[in-house]
Amino acid sequence: MTKAEIINKIVEDTGLPKKDVAATVEAFMEEIRNCMAVEKENVYLRGFGTFSVKRRAQKTARNISKNTTMVIEAHDIPAFKPAKSFLEKMAD
Repeated sequence: MTKAEIINKIVEDTGLPKKDVAATVEAFMEEIRNCMAVEKENVYLRGFGTFSVKRRAQKTARNISKNTTMVIEAHDIPAFKPAKSFLEKMAD
């Protein structure tokens, strides 16, 4: 399902104007991105899951084709862990 399909489904279910729903969905996603990328905070959505920031340690990698090594610096990556109730619903 795409973002446009989600917006259309919410419009269909609620009867709200499409531009209002689109602005709300975009603001929601932007707030999650801001919390994780800028503030380095986790986002907890009860009954849905947790968006968290995980730290990848620095490591040495090899480029086999050029037979060289390089250092990949430590960096943050986004992660998602679904809530228990969400996992149970998926199992049904």
